[in-house]
Amino acid sequence: MRKRTKPTDGSDGADVGNSAASLTRGLEILRAFTADDATLGNQDLIDRTGLPKATVSRLTYTLVGLGYLHYDEMLGRYSIGPATVSLGYSALSSSPVIHMARPLMQELADETGAAVALGTRDGLEMVYLANCRSMSPVSLRLNVGSRLPIYRTAMGLAYLAEMKPDIRASVVDELLKAEPEKAAKLQGLVDGALESYAKFGFVSVFGTWHSYINAVGAAFRPTDGSPLVSITCGGIVDILPRDMCCETVGPQLARLTERLRARLQGKADPSPTKDVPHTWNTSAE
Repeated sequence: MRKRTKPTDGSDGADVGNSAASLTRGLEILRAFTADDATLGNQDLIDRTGLPKATVSRLTYTLVGLGYLHYDEMLGRYSIGPATVSLGYSALSSSPVIHMARPLMQELADETGAAVALGTRDGLEMVYLANCRSMSPVSLRLNVGSRLPIYRTAMGLAYLAEMKPDIRASVVDELLKAEPEKAAKLQGLVDGALESYAKFGFVSVFGTWHSYINAVGAAFRPTDGSPLVSITCGGIVDILPRDMCCETVGPQLARLTERLRARLQGKADPSPTKDVPHTWNTSAE
């Protein structure tokens, strides 16, 4: 049985007393946890953050004391504590975008039999902030906190397409540096997304994340100054075949963002318009 011991300064004495550095590194530890992690051990945190062992030991001790982490003495592992959960819940529950988007997202999920999610960028990934599912037993089972790659998902590509050009260029540059061996494919997907988004108001991807998953995505820029978000509707190819994505679900998703914008501005929902099939550009697939 591993026992939690009080940390020593060790080789990390340089940043002791530096509150900004400690805060930054403490947040790095919390960010190391993903929706798929029930618990993480010290070595997991060291590997994921790149921080020295002494730093991880000292900061986890503090985070446990403050309630941001929970430490299981029997397992010698950490999990997200109630203080962190409370912060996340407060942020999500107070967001008017999420509050007003949910009923529209659920409506689209029920109509399509697919999963609809809202997320935003965190580094080089997209993180789910809200999700709605249909009653279909084969709906995607991702949850709030789930993370997806930017350039291989409709959520991420739509987000990139809506970003300001200079910021988008910086993010794409980071993506290229992170996976230089996939530079040509990545750039092709981004270029195709920009073209499709400008022409249709949404992005479609077919099997770029998983071979059996199709999805459409559209981004939404809130007028209240809150962060840019992206909304996606995705499912297995049997539920969302390519033609359905392009001709039906994509336009529905674009209209969802228009309805969301109107609701946030206190206006009536835009009148529904008939979906018009269009020719789809598959050059980036």
